[in-house]
Amino acid sequence: MVNNNAMADLQLTQNRLELLSQIRYRAASSLTLQTLQQDIVEMSSRQFPHFSWTGFYMLDPEDSETLVLGPFVGAPTPHIRIPVVEGICGAAVALGETIIVDDVGLDPRYLFCSLHTKSEIVVPIYVKGKVIDEININSHDPAAFGEQDKLFLEEAARIVANYIESQPIEPAAAQIKSSWPA
Repeated sequence: MVNNNAMADLQLTQNRLELLSQIRYRAASSLTLQTLQQDIVEMSSRQFPHFSWTGFYMLDPEDSETLVLGPFVGAPTPHIRIPVVEGICGAAVALGETIIVDDVGLDPRYLFCSLHTKSEIVVPIYVKGKVIDEININSHDPAAFGEQDKLFLEEAARIVANYIESQPIEPAAAQIKSSWPA
């Protein structure tokens, strides 16, 4: 007898591996951080229907206490700049670890963005031992993110970190700023 849940899990795992391969390829060929980030949010949003809002927040190179919205896919957010002492995004920077919130309505750190958002995952991106960027995913489904999502996004974060580390210091900071919305 075929276990349909096991087959679905296997397919999702295969999809994640294929997407990571595509992200690695894009990282090897991207001319800018903004292009790489935009590719990641677009590909991830298409691949995973439970990724309702997918985006990057980067630490402002001139103000390490503020996160700035980078490329994203989903509804516009009022949170263009977030102090690192606020929200789940700020908590991920402060703690330096992935945070999964199954029900944002029960987490006092959640910065209200949408009535539809039910759960969130935030994955910090380390460059040279410091968090400078993060991947933020919101879902309209409660408890949408599991261990496989965490592992996938943490590997995507490592790919972005390696891309940033491969850039000269000044151009990398300029690329971070150029990826901000106008």
